Amino acid sequence: MKVPTQTVKDTNGNDQAVLVALEDWNELVGKLRHYEQLLNLKSKLSSALDQVARMRSGKLKKRTLKDALRDA
Repeated sequence: MKVPTQTVKDTNGNDQAVLVALEDWNELVGKLRHYEQLLNLKSKLSSALDQVARMRSGKLKKRTLKDALRDA
């Protein structure tokens, strides 16, 4: 990936935008989608582990794996 070198400035000289090559943009969007999927997976896994902990402590009714998969 190339480092963006062109910026668009306002009348005060403040950066307002960055021009990125389309190939680089597509690569960045692909990486962003990948990391969003990982974050979503991490969130779901964390929730599942929390439920298991609550089941083990008796704060949540235990369910079989079959029931959990049926409800998914």
